[in-house]
Amino acid sequence: MFGRRKKSSAAENAVDAAGEAEQVVDGAEADEDAAGFDTSAPRRMNLPPAPRPDGPWDLEEVTSPAEGRVDLGGVFVPGVEGMELRVEVAGDAIVAATVVLRDSAVQLQAFAAPKKEGIWGEVREEIASGITQQGGIVDEVEGPLGWELRAQVPVQLPDGTGGVQLVRFVGVDGPRWFLRGVISGQGAVQPEAAGLLEQIFRDTVVVRGDGPMAPRDPIVLKLPNDAQMVPDGVQTEDQESSRFSGGMGQLQRGPEITEVR
Repeated sequence: MFGRRKKSSAAENAVDAAGEAEQVVDGAEADEDAAGFDTSAPRRMNLPPAPRPDGPWDLEEVTSPAEGRVDLGGVFVPGVEGMELRVEVAGDAIVAATVVLRDSAVQLQAFAAPKKEGIWGEVREEIASGITQQGGIVDEVEGPLGWELRAQVPVQLPDGTGGVQLVRFVGVDGPRWFLRGVISGQGAVQPEAAGLLEQIFRDTVVVRGDGPMAPRDPIVLKLPNDAQMVPDGVQTEDQESSRFSGGMGQLQRGPEITEVR
């Protein structure tokens, strides 16, 4: 069931500030090498999509995509007890969904991709470059979901001083699609808090469709039939100007829907 609801302060903090406990003053500039993003390492680009034995799933790989999941058209998002589900917009299109669980969140965004090539390696490099150009720090590591970026992104704290927000960028290449996740809050720094968010990412089903799409075009989402929009505090950010984009926008908080379980 979906209902109209105002944003809770805890949910806002999970997405927008990653929790005050994770924010520290950032007083240093960093380039890609100092940040731990090794530009001399072999490039993992233009490779065929790797196997996905544990997901995320293509629509043709599951028999009942709607079972236990919320149908957002372009993706089926797993539903878990206590979650808050927000959709985010670019212009008139819904292009991302964010699952908030207590003091953690994962943003899910699906894109079209070439038929025989994965794009996550290229996207990682672009995201890392964008963050380090702002003075942030990025580490590329092989985590539970494969290769990911763990970033310290410069932000302005409520008192006006400089700090960093800790964020994880995860991604998986599928057949003609790419699914990106952005994990924030406690899930970005504590493995025990990240487990359920990682499982939500793995169990997401992507609906690419058969129509022609240019690589990196966002797979547009829709609201469930019984959902209601919550207009209070609606904000959007143009994808081209996003500080996390790397050519693929990380959107700010938009209209939200809440699933009560």
